[in-house]
Amino acid sequence: MIKVDRQLMLLVLALVLCLSIVAVSAVSSIPMAAGNFGSHLESQDIPALNYHKVDNYHHALSIPPGEFEEQIKYLHDNGYHSINPDDLVANIKYGNALPDKPILITFDDGYADNYSNAYPILKKYNFTATIFIITNMVGKDPRFVTWEQVREMQESGFVFASHTVNHLPLTNLPADQIENELVQSRDEITQQLGVTPKYFAYPTGAYNLQIEDIVRKAGYTAAFTIRYGQDGPKSDLYALERIPIFKSQQTFRSFFIRLNGAPLLERFGAIRN
Repeated sequence: MIKVDRQLMLLVLALVLCLSIVAVSAVSSIPMAAGNFGSHLESQDIPALNYHKVDNYHHALSIPPGEFEEQIKYLHDNGYHSINPDDLVANIKYGNALPDKPILITFDDGYADNYSNAYPILKKYNFTATIFIITNMVGKDPRFVTWEQVREMQESGFVFASHTVNHLPLTNLPADQIENELVQSRDEITQQLGVTPKYFAYPTGAYNLQIEDIVRKAGYTAAFTIRYGQDGPKSDLYALERIPIFKSQQTFRSFFIRLNGAPLLERFGAIRN
């Protein structure tokens, strides 16, 4: 198991303890009347990690392969189990059961290193991921995955979803162009993989209520933002939150705090993307 320095561990434990006290106090004040427990009895707040690149470039979105493996090994050694978006949505909507310590691992854009670097590491530790791909880049730009690579990962349990055709900020586009980006990317993925994608991630994280409505009408089940937070029974399915993971001077320390301190940090807005 990866060792975490004592000071960091104590800090996170203190944050979680404070949150637990607040939560217990809040629950104890709720009248336990019949009917308080509904279909969300088993729902829980679930972390969804948001990565982009796994390479050695000096860029905030680039996690070196060694550091990425350190993070995935930590998840494995500490009992996390990867889930897919279907599992997440079923838990949010219906309270469907999940494995212990569920976590959704996602990548935006579909860079080639997702296949060459991230995929072998995830397989090594028995994790899968959801990759939101820019369909106009797949197989056309060497920086991005090919459809052959996508199909191989799909056979290993990876989920592929839409990140539009051209990765344009949707808030800058007219409604008809937004619809085209959503529908054309959905249709291309369906044609290439034989499965219609049900999930979507907003390019650059830009969205509003009108765009949410267009995504819904385009037939997507849910959509992901880049806002920091976990997802649970109160989440908007078309504005699901994630925990962005960036490269920093102490990347694992940042990862550890963002993951383990998420309940408290989200509540008090201590982390901004």
